[in-house]
Amino acid sequence: MANELCSCDTKKPFSECCEPVLKGEKKPASAVDLMRSRYTAYVRHEIDFIMNTLSPERIKDTDRKATEEWAKETHWEGLQIVSTEKGGPDDETGKVEFIAKYREKEEVKEHRELATFVKQKGIWYFDDGRTPPNKPVRLEGPKTGRNDPCPCGSGKKFKKCHGKE
Repeated sequence: MANELCSCDTKKPFSECCEPVLKGEKKPASAVDLMRSRYTAYVRHEIDFIMNTLSPERIKDTDRKATEEWAKETHWEGLQIVSTEKGGPDDETGKVEFIAKYREKEEVKEHRELATFVKQKGIWYFDDGRTPPNKPVRLEGPKTGRNDPCPCGSGKKFKKCHGKE
């Protein structure tokens, strides 16, 4: 399909986005470009690409068969880049926080990761992935006072209901 959109959510045609990277015709210019092409490789079951873009230090720690099984058993539904840190053409390291949505056995799930990338001899590699730290929860509305009605609707004062210590 000539006009097929790329899986990595750039809204670009696959032929102009990740396909040249997956075929080895073009190097990813940044950590986020590599992240997007690796996601597309999972969607398309391009396991050689996934393995070849691991940093040399990580290849021995990666189970190729398990990676291939996960890619093939999963229906990938979308990629969202949450944030990036460094990882540009002039950097040697970069981080990309992302959410990959997928369906596994009819259940929609999200894979959230803070991925670390390294550039060696001008080539970007995936180095490590971790669960991103939780962001602090902020109360958006006014704080419930001790003598205010409890927001649960019990009719009791907050201090006598959910405000008990």
